[in-house]
Amino acid sequence: MAKNELSPNKVLLFIAAVFAGAYFIPFDSPRIAGAIGEAFMMLGEYAREHVLLCLVPAMFIAGAITVFLNQQAVIRYLGPKAPKAVAYGVASISGAILAVCSCTVLPLFKGIYKKGAGLGPAVSFLYSGPAINILAIVMSYKVFGWQLGLARMAGAVTFAVVIGLLMQFIFRKEDEKRLADERMFKYQDDGEGKSLGKMMLYMFSMIGILVFVNWANSKGGSSAWDLIFRYKYLITAIFGVLLIVSLVKWFSRDDLKQWGGATRDFALQILPFLFGGVLVAGFLLGRPGHQALIPVEWIASLVGTNSVASNFLAAISGAFMYFATLTEVPILQGLIGAGMARGPALALLLAGPSLSLPSILVINGELGIKKTSVYVFLVVILSTFAGWLFGLL
Repeated sequence: MAKNELSPNKVLLFIAAVFAGAYFIPFDSPRIAGAIGEAFMMLGEYAREHVLLCLVPAMFIAGAITVFLNQQAVIRYLGPKAPKAVAYGVASISGAILAVCSCTVLPLFKGIYKKGAGLGPAVSFLYSGPAINILAIVMSYKVFGWQLGLARMAGAVTFAVVIGLLMQFIFRKEDEKRLADERMFKYQDDGEGKSLGKMMLYMFSMIGILVFVNWANSKGGSSAWDLIFRYKYLITAIFGVLLIVSLVKWFSRDDLKQWGGATRDFALQILPFLFGGVLVAGFLLGRPGHQALIPVEWIASLVGTNSVASNFLAAISGAFMYFATLTEVPILQGLIGAGMARGPALALLLAGPSLSLPSILVINGELGIKKTSVYVFLVVILSTFAGWLFGLL
């Protein structure tokens, strides 16, 4: 039997589980039927709004990182033996500049991790991308006031470094063993024959496409920001022209084949978990403003105080909910209006954007259940503590 082939017993168990679900689930119940509808509505919304413009560009960037980015440079700046100020500074700033959601950051995280980044800096990048979103923090200031906005910014920046350091410390021996194994490096081109300037233009053009094609409207929060939003497709087109020029002038057919193969591999590894996770999240919680299996009012009623339990519930709920970029602000605004206390509100803001059920499934596929569980635990516990402390102050 092949290594990845399912055993007959596992196949039979899966069929039995499907049968049990079909037999016992009351599909004629309005709540169940509505939750199933929400699952597929959320999947459709995710496909229309996030896959083509967010996830696909991110996977091409991740493929380029894996194939062309100089491995020694990654290890020098993001490896476990790199100066901590450099490694975690580069990881958190890089993630913040991209300002992507918890799913879009995944292929980029996998790219730098496979290329030789230490677990700590890679996790710091993984957290900072969705959490340290400049516009989202500005909108938090505008909608929730300076106290919650400042607490979100300070907490997200601190967590990006602290969580990365803790993950590196806890799993330092395993990470050193991983980086010592030459088999982990599948692609070895490292941009040979291409100057640093050429590679920078190539990578910069793709990052520019990802950032500006997804530039969001601040809805009156910043006139300069909205000026960029007005011309975002023109700016994106300029970066697109730069990318085409770099590909035509400096890349061979074999280069493009390797790049396409790496991008395809990321898609095969990530998309099944993402789509499955979005379906489950939609079934349980639904889209913003819509009811699914778990009513939002239940959550709001349980986080109306600043107890440790309320903050923990807000953090763990946020960790499994899916927030597209910036949607956490109106969602939280509705929850606060329904009675959510400000401490749990911060806990959800710190845990929610950086994690989701789809992203947890993908992270588990890359890091394994032990590392993933510790990462989720750290995000939830630190968010709980930060929310509780903010509520006391």
